[in-house]
Amino acid sequence: MVEVASASQTDIAWLVREDANLGQPWISRCVALGEYLVAREDGEMVGFLRFSRFWGRVPYMEMIRVLPGHRRSGVGTTLFLAWEAAMRGEGARLLMTSSECDESRPQDWHRRNGFIETGAIELPGLQSVPEVFFIKHIA
Repeated sequence: MVEVASASQTDIAWLVREDANLGQPWISRCVALGEYLVAREDGEMVGFLRFSRFWGRVPYMEMIRVLPGHRRSGVGTTLFLAWEAAMRGEGARLLMTSSECDESRPQDWHRRNGFIETGAIELPGLQSVPEVFFIKHIA
């Protein structure tokens, strides 16, 4: 059974390893602000969801990652549904996320979980392909 909870200070070392592009200072900041959910299976950390707020108000799922040995077993969906419920509980009416335009598997996952494509932007110098944005109405 997968258990989802807000990340705590004791989870930071694991998150630094698994969300390696950010670095410890930013991960610590996100944990302190409650912007990480972690998934455990039999007490073992198996995934995380990191989010922020677009324009300071719209919940934006920045990253969802499940360890390779636990993928396609419902961990990601469980993380996402816990986040969606938490955001709905805070009064959110809309969720956002994105992926690079050439990432078909993540886009398929977003669509399976109720997101619809809403547009794309190019970020020259930051990414080699456009970023596709998705929204989900939850009100």
